[in-house]
Order: sequence, then C-alpha cells, then structure tokens
Amino acid sequence: MSLSEAGKGHLAMLGFASIVAGSFPLGAMVGPHIEPEVLNAVRFAVAAGALWAAVLITGQGAVGVGRAPWRYFALAGLFAIYFVTMFEGLKTAEPVSMAAVFTLNPALTALFGWFVVRQVTTARMALAIVVGGLGALWVIFRGDPALAMKFEVGEGERIYFWGCIAHALYSPLLRKLNRGEPALSFTAAILTAGAVILGVYAFGDIVATDWAAMPSIVWWVIVYTALVATGVTFLILRYATLRLPSAKVMAYTYIVPSFVILWQLALGQGVPAAMVLPGVALTGLSLLMLLKDEGH
Repeated sequence: MSLSEAGKGHLAMLGFASIVAGSFPLGAMVGPHIEPEVLNAVRFAVAAGALWAAVLITGQGAVGVGRAPWRYFALAGLFAIYFVTMFEGLKTAEPVSMAAVFTLNPALTALFGWFVVRQVTTARMALAIVVGGLGALWVIFRGDPALAMKFEVGEGERIYFWGCIAHALYSPLLRKLNRGEPALSFTAAILTAGAVILGVYAFGDIVATDWAAMPSIVWWVIVYTALVATGVTFLILRYATLRLPSAKVMAYTYIVPSFVILWQLALGQGVPAAMVLPGVALTGLSLLMLLKDEGH
C-alpha cells in the first residue's frame, strides 16, 4: 500500500528525529578527545564542501548568494554558538537530559518568531508547547521535586540552554534575512561562514590538535554530524516542509529524547533512571497534540 504525500512527510520526520538524537550520545563519546569548537570547525567545513558539491551536481546555482554576505556570518554565528555549547554541555550532562533541553526550542522559537517576524502561535500549538516544556523540565530535574524547587540545573544543561536560545533565534532570523536565494546554496554559504568563524576562533587549538592520534570515534562523529546530522537533515526538512504544515514539522522535536534512549541502548550506554521516563512520555504526548489537525 503506497503512502500518501503527508505520510511520506511524517516518515521522513521520524528519520529526522532519529538522526538528530544520534548527535547527543555520539557527542558525549567524543567529549574527552576533542574541543567542541575544533570539532565543529572541521564539521562545518566538511558539511559546506558537501553542500557546495551538491549545488554543482544538481545545477541549482547560487543566484544572489553573494549579496550582503554579512547575513551568513550573523546566521552562522548563532549556528556555531548552538553546536559548540551542545558539545561542551555533553561533557557533563546526560544525553537524554540534553535532548530534553532541546525540546524547549519550539517555545523559544515561538517567542522569537513573534518578536522578529510577528508569527502568531495557535492555541493548540501553545498547549502542546507547554506540555512538552513540562516534560522537558521533568527530565532536566530528573523527576526530583527538591531539585526543581531549588532550580538546580546541571552545568551542562545551563551551557546548552544558551545554545538553544541561539538556535531558536536562528529560525525566524533566517526567514527575515533570506532574499529568495536557492536553499541549498544559501545553507552552504551559512556553513562556510560558520567554518570561517570557528576556524579563526579556534585556530590555535586546531593547529595544536594531534590529529594523527585521534581515536576513530572522533572521525566517525565528524562524518556523521557533517554529512548526516547536517546534510541529510537539511534535505529531510525541505522534503517534509513541502508535505506537512510547519507546526507538524516542529512537533518532531519532542520525540528526540525517546530516540536518544534508543541510541543509548544500541550503543550499550544503558538507559536513564526510571524517574525521568514520565517526562519523556510528556514530550511524546506533546508530539501527538501537535500532529492532530487544527480544529479537530
């Protein structure tokens, strides 16, 4: 039985959530071996090269991409902050807890979306965001009311939260700064700017890094984050956005913690404490709420 176009979009977004989830446990594995800004400088360069190659292969072109290059550096700066804080946070925080922080992005994005481009969130979306946010807080505080009352958030989660603020600002700012350029070359330009920013910022560390002594997991994570977590997810998002409303695309953010648990099982990293599982369930409920049609 063939899937509808919407069904294909939902299947694609399940793939998106699983790919994004993989970045958390894999990022935790490389934390002791390489500095976050060094890894992401290389990752951005590899991803940019792959996307520019895709531009040439597809013949999409780069019409208008050279206009106002400061836009790419502004967007890439937010992108760089997000990924560097993510890998820095994973040095001390559990992957599931970090993924829970990631589920706060829709709420932050809705907030910035109103301030930057005056996007209005529907009542159903607002309720789903609240439910997902409560689930995220449950996981972050490990289901412990005492920690919640003291608002004791781990250092890794605090660091990553600032990155999530940058990530949330990225989406509405992208909408505001885009001037109709082809999507593939526009993204390639952003990644190129990101490689330049981090290359300059981390130049000393990049040169001082003993690349020959790097364990193989570092290279695998660079390839995964550059080509799969960046390149493939970009294609998935474009594919799904053409078939699903934006609210439904955003909804899949909430299932990332559940996929992180599956990744940890596959990698032999065990599972989180049972007390955090109700929070994960709440994030799943928020997904179902956003997947329901508006007005039904």
